[in-house]
Amino acid sequence: MQRVFIIIGFICLMVAILWPLLTKLGLGKLPGDIVIDKGGRKIYFPITTSIILSVIITILIKYFR
Repeated sequence: MQRVFIIIGFICLMVAILWPLLTKLGLGKLPGDIVIDKGGRKIYFPITTSIILSVIITILIKYFR
């Protein structure tokens, strides 16, 4: 169980580090992502991006097991 948490933490760290590159590729601006901009505040719900990243991570985990 500890190994799974370490792997999840590592994946989250890599996504955070690579986020500027991923946004240049179009992730974060997909049709299902919701952005609400009111009164100088921006609320962002990356629904489609989250689904795509979840599928990719699931495939990678199943492949390396």
